[in-house]
Amino acid sequence: MMRPVRTAAAAASASVLAFSLAACGSEANSGVISNDIVVGLLLPDREAARYEKFDRPVIEDKVSRLTIGEGKVVYANANQDAALQALQVENMIRDEVDVLILDAVDAKAIAGSVAKAEKAGIPVVAFDRLAEGPIDAYTSFDNEDVGHVQGKALLKALGDKAKGGRIVMVNGALTDPNAALFKKGAHAELDGKVTVGKEYDTDEWSPKNAEANMKAAIEELGGAAAIDGVYSANDGMAGGVIAALKAAGVTELPPVTGQDAELAAVQRIVSGEQYMSVYKPYAPEAAAAAEMAVALAKGESLTTVAQTHVDSPTTKDIPSVLVPVIALTQANIEETVIRDGIYTADEICTGKYAAACAELAIG
Repeated sequence: MMRPVRTAAAAASASVLAFSLAACGSEANSGVISNDIVVGLLLPDREAARYEKFDRPVIEDKVSRLTIGEGKVVYANANQDAALQALQVENMIRDEVDVLILDAVDAKAIAGSVAKAEKAGIPVVAFDRLAEGPIDAYTSFDNEDVGHVQGKALLKALGDKAKGGRIVMVNGALTDPNAALFKKGAHAELDGKVTVGKEYDTDEWSPKNAEANMKAAIEELGGAAAIDGVYSANDGMAGGVIAALKAAGVTELPPVTGQDAELAAVQRIVSGEQYMSVYKPYAPEAAAAAEMAVALAKGESLTTVAQTHVDSPTTKDIPSVLVPVIALTQANIEETVIRDGIYTADEICTGKYAAACAELAIG
């Protein structure tokens, strides 16, 4: 889906940007006369460490490389406030950015702001969450597969208890379309194999809300001993789930899933408190967003960037890049987050985690 753009560099180049997950894309000059473009980057919150630690720096670096240092990124974080994010989009439209990279707080509510950007001739790349409205491109992970990976891992951890065992499901926020896909994938693996004793959709993906949900589940199911495992859709909420279990006096924790490979979660995996997380290689996802944004700002085709097309509730056939995910357990910490430079062994194996790291031969 291409449309006119305002920037002076909007004429299509004879060559287009090449993208590969392995190399994170070509960074050669595309031949466009001017690389002086402005990319508006809108991220949803600071609860998940990934946005500030990984996504923003990768996008800023990639935009700089693709524009030979002439392009720039202007940044805003909505702190989980959908109304604030709508205002941030309007401010960037007013400031005449050339393209937006948008990770929506509320994918449905932001549709009107996306339409305003379209009217102003500003393309929008949906990042990580598929916002509604006239989106031009999308990059994320295979979100339904995330749920499949989590569900399979939980069944593996349950072992013999998987047959007829009882679990609690702590899903993400209803405002996030990804949460529905995670849940769908997880249910496809778990339904008919375990009993879901209680299930929650957690407002704002909040660890505190997840802790409250888990506390309620423990009370309603007759105590923590009645719970064989917990499906938690992400790592922050897994921390809340584990806190609730500990507060209930549990010393031998049931397997708990997660997602995002946050440092605290990796440390909990090392210590055995959390069974697994989903490692999502952020660099390829963020690099793809930057590459599509720069191409759109220059009026170039996304043919060589997009690997597939997806539909949102409002827009069909959106050029997309979907990055594969990996189940992260004690067995592959070295081969994933350490090898990829997400964390060092020293960052993971601090203080009380040093002995567990030594036992796992990490470091």
